Amino acid sequence: MKTKTFIISGLVGGIANWLLGWLFYGILLADFFPQPEESSATMVYILLGCIMYGLFISYVYNRWAQISTAATGAKAGAVIGLFMGLYYNFFNLAMQPETTAQMAVADVGISIVMTAIVGAIIGAINGKMN
Repeated sequence: MKTKTFIISGLVGGIANWLLGWLFYGILLADFFPQPEESSATMVYILLGCIMYGLFISYVYNRWAQISTAATGAKAGAVIGLFMGLYYNFFNLAMQPETTAQMAVADVGISIVMTAIVGAIIGAINGKMN
């Protein structure tokens, strides 16, 4: 695994994930999902979480799967997004009383789309850098 490729594609993927989250959760579906209280600390933690997610996907793609195209990255990203979305939302349904089944289903769909896009970006960067 090339460390430089892992870090760059992971950081770019993480930033893309953060921007997509802002688009989906902060703009398009802001009235559907509860919004966190605005604070700079909240946004820093959200950004850090998104970067960690990008690095996770980049690690899988670079270390184990050798994914280096946008198409393969999108397909793998969609599958990762499905399972991560289900994982996260089953816990939300169990532990967050304000989470509804409709919110969980919508969030799983968003997770699939967002992670497919992030996966495509990471795959494309991997292909360019390898």
